[in-house]
Amino acid sequence: MSAQQVLELIKEKNIEFVDFRFIDLSGRAHHITVPASEVEAETFENGVAFDGSSISGFRGIEESDMVMMPDTESVYVDPFTAHSTLIVVCNIHTPDGQRYDRDPRSIAHKAEEYLQKSGVGSAAFFAPESEFFIFDDVRYESSMNASSYFVDSEEAAWNTNRKEEGGNSGFKVGVKGGYVPVSPIDAQQDIRSEMVRQLQESGLRVERHHHEVATAGQAEINFRFDTLTKTADNLMKYKYIVHNVARQFGKTATFMPKPLFGDNGSGMHVHQSIFNEGEPLFYEKGGYANLSQMALHYIGGILHHAPALIAITNPSTNSFKRLVPGYEAPVNLVYSKGNRSAAVRIPVAAVTPKGCRIEFRTPDSTANPYLAFSAMLMAGLDGIKRKIDPSALGFGPFDTNIYELSEDQKKEIRSVPGSLDEALDALEADHDFLTEGGVFSKDFIENYVSFKRAEAKAVAIRVHPHEFSLYYDC
Repeated sequence: MSAQQVLELIKEKNIEFVDFRFIDLSGRAHHITVPASEVEAETFENGVAFDGSSISGFRGIEESDMVMMPDTESVYVDPFTAHSTLIVVCNIHTPDGQRYDRDPRSIAHKAEEYLQKSGVGSAAFFAPESEFFIFDDVRYESSMNASSYFVDSEEAAWNTNRKEEGGNSGFKVGVKGGYVPVSPIDAQQDIRSEMVRQLQESGLRVERHHHEVATAGQAEINFRFDTLTKTADNLMKYKYIVHNVARQFGKTATFMPKPLFGDNGSGMHVHQSIFNEGEPLFYEKGGYANLSQMALHYIGGILHHAPALIAITNPSTNSFKRLVPGYEAPVNLVYSKGNRSAAVRIPVAAVTPKGCRIEFRTPDSTANPYLAFSAMLMAGLDGIKRKIDPSALGFGPFDTNIYELSEDQKKEIRSVPGSLDEALDALEADHDFLTEGGVFSKDFIENYVSFKRAEAKAVAIRVHPHEFSLYYDC
C-alpha cells in the first residue's frame, strides 16, 4: 500500500485520527496520535518526531530527537477507540535519516535482508503459538515493607468452594486439566471467539482457538504464518487485541510465562522454515521426519546457540519460573519428531512439503518478537553456514519422553540456562552469529545486556514472600 492509498483509505473509512506506533526494547508498543486532517503525503516522507530519551533503553537526553517513519504496509483500523483511528506501525530513524540500530523493527528488516544476501533463501516464515491467561482479578504490590500478588478466575481449581458467585456453579478446570474441554468447564469460549472476530477484522488469518492445559483461564489462539517482520507485527496486533477484548469483558489477559505456581506456564512455541522463491527448503522425503539436511543444520544452529538465544527469546526473570523440569516447557536442548518434551520439535501430523517446519518450543511471550525471530533466524543461518550437525553434538534425535529418563540418562542432556543472568552470560560469550551482516550491532548487544541485567538485579535484591516461610523463625 502506498502513502497515497493510505490517505485514500483515511477518507474512505472516515478516519478521524492516525495512531503512529513504534516498539521499544522490551517489545511494548508506544504511540503518538495525530488528527487525520493533519496527515499528508509529507507525513509519510518526513515521519513523526518523538523523544527517544523518555523510552527505556533508547537514547540519552543529549541525543533525544528521533523520528518514526511510517510503514504503509502495516496499517489497520483500531477496533477499540471511540473515535475512528487508523494504526500505522513505524520504523525508528535518527534525525539524519539513518535506521536506528536499537530499533527492534529495523533489526528484523536487516535479518530478512541478510537471509536474502546469504543466498540460502528468499524468505523465512514464522508462526508463533502465543499462550496467555484470562483472569478476573489481578493485584500486586512490591514496596519496602510489603510484597504480594493475587490472581483469581471464576473457573480456577481453587474456587470449587467459593461462595461469592451467589451459588457456586461448579464445573471448574482442574490443575493441568484444561486442555480443550467443552463448556461449561470452558467458560471462555465467547471471549476467545470475540478476540478471533476482532483479529480477523484487523486482517489476521486465524486458524483456531482453544482452552489450554492450565486452570484459571489459560488460552491459545493460532494465527497463520507470515514472513519475519510481518509475523512480529501480527503478534503485536494479536497481543493488543487480546488485552483489550479481555478488558471489554471486565477481565484481564496476561502473556506472563508463569503467573501460577504448580500448573503449566504460557509459552510461545515458534514454528519456522525457509523458502526460496516459493519452494520449501526444509523438506526432503525420507529424511528424519522428512527434513532436509539444511533444516537439520538450522536446528543445529538453534540448539548450539540456545543458551545465548534464550537471553532474547526468554528475556524475563519470570521466564525461568516456567523453564523447570516436569511440565511441558522444554528445558532439554535436544530435537525430536512430534515430541513435546524436546526444545526443538518437528511436527509430523498432516504435514505437507510446504508445511514442513521446525518448532522451537522454549520461547515465551515476554520476548520482543522482532528481536526473538531475528535471533532465531541468525542462529539457524549460522548452523546452515557452518553445517552444524545436531546429532554429532549430542542434541538427538530424542524420540522418548525425556522427563521419564533416569537421572544418569538426563545428565547426558544439556539444559537451558537456569536464570536470566546465566542466559545473559551466555549471550555475552556467544553473540558473533547475531552481528553477522550488521544485523545486531555490538552497541545493541551491550545495551541489551545492561538493560536486562538491571531487571534481574531489581528482582534479586527484593525480599520474597516465601523467604518468610523459610526463614522467619530462624
